[in-house]
Amino acid sequence: MRGTEKLQHYSGLLFAGAIFPLGLAPFNLWPAVLISIALLFRSLQHKTIKKTLLNTTVYAFGLFFAGASWLYVSIHEYGFIAAPLALLATILFCLFLACIFAIPFALSALIPQTPISWIFALPSIWILSEWVRTWFLTGFPWLFAGYSHTGTWLSGWAPVGGVLWLSFLSAFSGILLALICQGRIKVSVVRQSTVVMLCVVFAGYILQQYQWTEESGKPLSVTLIQPNIPQSGKWSEEKQTAILTQLSAQTEGHWDKDLIIWPEMAVPTIPERIPVFMQDLQKRALKTNTSLLSGIVIYDNETRRYFNSMIAMGPSTGQYNKTRLVPFGEYVPFESMLRGLIKFFDLPMSSIALGAVNQHPFSVHGHLISAAICYEVVYPDLVARNSIDSAIIMTVSNDTWFGRSIGPKQHMQMAQMRALENAKPLMRGTNNGISALVDHKGRIYQLAEQHKIAALSGIVQPRIGATIFSKLRSWPIIFIALLICIVLVRARKQH
Repeated sequence: MRGTEKLQHYSGLLFAGAIFPLGLAPFNLWPAVLISIALLFRSLQHKTIKKTLLNTTVYAFGLFFAGASWLYVSIHEYGFIAAPLALLATILFCLFLACIFAIPFALSALIPQTPISWIFALPSIWILSEWVRTWFLTGFPWLFAGYSHTGTWLSGWAPVGGVLWLSFLSAFSGILLALICQGRIKVSVVRQSTVVMLCVVFAGYILQQYQWTEESGKPLSVTLIQPNIPQSGKWSEEKQTAILTQLSAQTEGHWDKDLIIWPEMAVPTIPERIPVFMQDLQKRALKTNTSLLSGIVIYDNETRRYFNSMIAMGPSTGQYNKTRLVPFGEYVPFESMLRGLIKFFDLPMSSIALGAVNQHPFSVHGHLISAAICYEVVYPDLVARNSIDSAIIMTVSNDTWFGRSIGPKQHMQMAQMRALENAKPLMRGTNNGISALVDHKGRIYQLAEQHKIAALSGIVQPRIGATIFSKLRSWPIIFIALLICIVLVRARKQH
């Protein structure tokens, strides 16, 4: 391949990856995902392992650099890093993610190089690549193909197989599109595959009508407090009183509600340092019979570690400590080497301890509410495990770190998918938006404007029961994908 041809080839792969995020929030142009995947798969046919890894890495770099551009905002504006260095850090991180994304695709060079093999193997490899990103080095389960169908008929499949199953269907459609455009597949197979996909889509519509869970008890009146506190100075002692005063003032007119929610780390200090404020808050909550769930920092005297937590006040009970931490934001990998090297590694609250794996949900007016703090809501299996016995899912966040990027909208869409997968209503309270109430079908029915001080009030209907995904989580589709790959790799070796 000549220099000009190489440039065109890799530029095309970068472009193919870069259009992928157009299928997700806030754009929601779901065909962009299919086209993007089709362009990638087109470049993987009849390639060596080395060439496959290179092509996929270039594609994935375009995907992450375009879709996770908010990383630059976090590093530059809130990590106190100069623009050139922040850009370099963003590029390196996206390249790292791209390499992780690419590794499973080496399997595509080991399967029989036939259209029938590709149409099953490559979608399987795609979801294995997404699955690896849910756990490798704590995980970065962002920008999954399945999120493009949060609002389509295919969303009906979410309670059955979760977001990875939707990703499989997206990838299947993408490879089918690629093969049709290339003329590499028989007309009869095209017809059969098209019929199958149309049946799957229609089945998704039918599944949308099915009620996986049932209403439980009386609805709760809820208020989500969105204080819109600037990230700069949030942990300053000088601004502590002003922040607490604002939270109290915003809450004052809502003590007639069943439940009030303050966002992630709303209280900018540990309870022991503001005993009078916490005691007064508890008394008010008990007096009005209003449950208050608040984000706060908890200090454990025994371990001498801090936790990013949610606590219950008033007639409610429970405490939840975050179990999935954000690298560099809440902990520093290789801390002994990196701590103190640059300002970014010394961010406030960047030394948070892990919460226990199995924690009890909150009990609020006879209903169980599971919690997911910020980043945790992007982990499908974690939310499913924690919410299976709950009637409501609650997630709180501080999306100030995203600035005015597309990050908060992507984050919101993933929260909607968690409501869909588990068929439970979801409450999302954030510092600066997007605060929202989501029904058990993943539809937003109450929304607070971003970057505004707001108090979002509404009614939430608790629901009990469990979906197939809630019970089995992602393991069935992962097993099927692995089985397909193993069978096809063995088939090539035998020939």
